Amino acid sequence: MTSLRIKVVPGASRSEIAGWLNDRLKVRVAAVPENGKANRAVEDLLSKALGISSRQVHITAGTQSPRKTVEIEGLSLLDIKNQLGANNT
Repeated sequence: MTSLRIKVVPGASRSEIAGWLNDRLKVRVAAVPENGKANRAVEDLLSKALGISSRQVHITAGTQSPRKTVEIEGLSLLDIKNQLGANNT
């Protein structure tokens, strides 16, 4: 498993990967932060962007915070950064 630190902006106008902020991936999701909706939206967005099953993406820390840690199964950090456009990170 690979750990990925992210910053989430819930309630955005659209769901998207916004890019890298230092060592964190910035993610915007349209879902609101209530009853785990935004967390599920983050997992779904990351799985689609990485071309993997949503079962391979798990928020492991920060479930009630915009700063989260996500565990991703089956991909290295280099693979993740390449797929999400972090060529210089």
